[in-house]
Amino acid sequence: MSENEYWFCLTHHTVEGRDGCRNSDRLGPYATSAEASRALEKVEERNEEWDNDPKWNDDGPGSGDGITDGTPDS
Repeated sequence: MSENEYWFCLTHHTVEGRDGCRNSDRLGPYATSAEASRALEKVEERNEEWDNDPKWNDDGPGSGDGITDGTPDS
């Protein structure tokens, strides 16, 4: 583990070093403070990618849930 690692605290919405809040309350580690400060943006970007990835889209054909547009099939 590198001495220069940073986390984004989900409680305080700040970048922290190793001695910050408990790990369950933060994202990381990141190599730089700048990278850690973008943690929530990165999460949002990844969620958007995954939501639109046909390999991971549970709402597509063959998903088995019967719901593709928010309403059950009739």
